[in-house]
Amino acid sequence: MRVVSGIQPTGNLHLGNYLGAIRQWVAMQDAMKPGEECLFFLADLHALSQPVVAAELNANTVEMAATLLACGIDPDRAILFNQARVPAHSELAWILGGTARMGWLNRMTQWKDKAGKSGETQSVALFTYPVLQAADVLLYQATHVPVGDDQKQHLELARDIATKFNNDFGVELFTLPEPFVSKAAPRIMSLRDGAAKMSKSDPSDMSRINLIDSDDLIVQKLKKAKTDPEPLPLAFADLAARPEAKNLVTIYAALAETSTDAVMAEFGGKGFGAFKPALADLAVAVLGPIRDRITRMQGEREAVGQVLAKGAARANAIAGPTLLATQRAVGLHV
Repeated sequence: MRVVSGIQPTGNLHLGNYLGAIRQWVAMQDAMKPGEECLFFLADLHALSQPVVAAELNANTVEMAATLLACGIDPDRAILFNQARVPAHSELAWILGGTARMGWLNRMTQWKDKAGKSGETQSVALFTYPVLQAADVLLYQATHVPVGDDQKQHLELARDIATKFNNDFGVELFTLPEPFVSKAAPRIMSLRDGAAKMSKSDPSDMSRINLIDSDDLIVQKLKKAKTDPEPLPLAFADLAARPEAKNLVTIYAALAETSTDAVMAEFGGKGFGAFKPALADLAVAVLGPIRDRITRMQGEREAVGQVLAKGAARANAIAGPTLLATQRAVGLHV
């Protein structure tokens, strides 16, 4: 098994990122057997699909790496690097651009959502970044890629590109990656709207818990989180029509690493006047140490940079043979 996954260095990760993705990465890393590998990368090349400020991208990359390390990514057990340090990502993406088809990219729902009616004013990178995503995983012969609902189409595109390339050039070069969907990964929603995902793009900071929030701010946000006047029921299934209440119970279960049924057994019949303080205490206990590690590691920029450099060296060693075989397949290597 070789797992590959990336995250854009946009800065200021929140509780949804941690519970929905990063903690799953840590679990995958810890579950790897000898001979198996996890590669986690900061997708700084993907960030260029939108306007960037150079200094901010640089700072966000360091901050993101520090956050991942603080959350438990171990550079001795997983390969952590930033995409730009492995030039093979860009070169393979260009080669695969000759295999991918305009019709495939035009059908990508994220392109439609982001471009809207202003597609002609968007960057070429925004349109073609699914090809770079394909290169990101095919480069390492990934067997599994962690995906959420919004990324399944991108993984299917990667498989389509790999299949067409293998067929077009008569090679058995690229592994077809399988989706890795963790049943333990919860879907964390906004604290202000139970129908919307927790997001750093939400204009209200009260809608999310940032991993760098102080203890007092965490307590304040959960105290003011939207709920309803009814007490918690005895069964989690009875929260189906109460999205804000369901979200808070989901967060509690995820932070406590227990089942939602266990949470209902403890708090069923109680009101939010009892539940919210308990949730706040739990959130502070779990997230406080992570925040402190993030703060400390952000002050160790050189050490974080060394981790990324060592990870990139390991990633380059794995990527090299695939890139060379691809060059030979298409006639670029004499």
